[in-house]
Amino acid sequence: MVTSPLSDHPGWSSVFRLDTLTFGIIGPIEGYPDTIGPRMESQDRLARKAETAGFASLWLRDVPFEDPTFGDLGQVYDPMVYAGWLAAQTSKIAIGTAGIVAPLRNPVDIAKQAASLDRLTQSRFILGLSSGDRAAEYPAFNIAYEERAARFREAHEMIKTLTRRSYPQMHTEHFGQLHGALDLVPKPSRSLPMIAVGRAGQSVDWLGTHMDAWIWHFSDPGYLPKIISDWRRHAGTRPYGYGSFFALDPDPNASLQLGGMLSGGRKALTEFWLRQRDQGVAHVALNLKPMRRPASEMLEEFGEHIIPRLLS
Repeated sequence: MVTSPLSDHPGWSSVFRLDTLTFGIIGPIEGYPDTIGPRMESQDRLARKAETAGFASLWLRDVPFEDPTFGDLGQVYDPMVYAGWLAAQTSKIAIGTAGIVAPLRNPVDIAKQAASLDRLTQSRFILGLSSGDRAAEYPAFNIAYEERAARFREAHEMIKTLTRRSYPQMHTEHFGQLHGALDLVPKPSRSLPMIAVGRAGQSVDWLGTHMDAWIWHFSDPGYLPKIISDWRRHAGTRPYGYGSFFALDPDPNASLQLGGMLSGGRKALTEFWLRQRDQGVAHVALNLKPMRRPASEMLEEFGEHIIPRLLS
């Protein structure tokens, strides 16, 4: 899965490994099944525990407002600010966004923040971009929800231009203009990985051509071979993964449960993921919101019994 020019990027190489399925945690690192927001306690300790357990990544969501119709505040804190804080608490785990709502943010700001995080984390940062699925947020930014797909494409191109070229020139319809007289600083120390989180209003063809990887949502396992086949046709060997609500049953022999979330005992889950690894899934990002057992217990069991099997 790892291809130039990202093969020497520490964060990328941690998450996307050849013929391997790795795991990440979608922040926060705790379950909160009965509330809209988490407690956000001991997240520094849990982040280090996830790192020690062998998780490849921590993913942060971009949720500026409380929207009761969605019922989830994510990790509450701004993802770029929180990424810097988490980086100071850890040493090797990749930290990514899942994903920055590109149509609602100025791409100059995103580029500046992402390049700064790349430098400050020694290239452990992965920039995940999305178009957002909360239409209620768009009026607060005075942006038309119907423009999100076009704005996503333009923001992606501007971020890429600013982080990869010196004194660039670029005309945009929805954002600013670059006339070759200004240069963004700092530049990333290496190529900055940019991945799509969700469809972002784009075709699979566009995603496969322009994004370094694609993290979609959990879907019917029976459709997975077709999904990956379609992705391969457009993206070649670029990685595919998915995110899912998740709960690890304390009974290791509990059966696999599929539906609105992914759950079960470690034995059934391990066999399930071994099959998906062989089908071409490169990364699974786990959202712990539905989980009722302590996160520290889940991290220990997952790191002792599941991750080693997938890496063998």
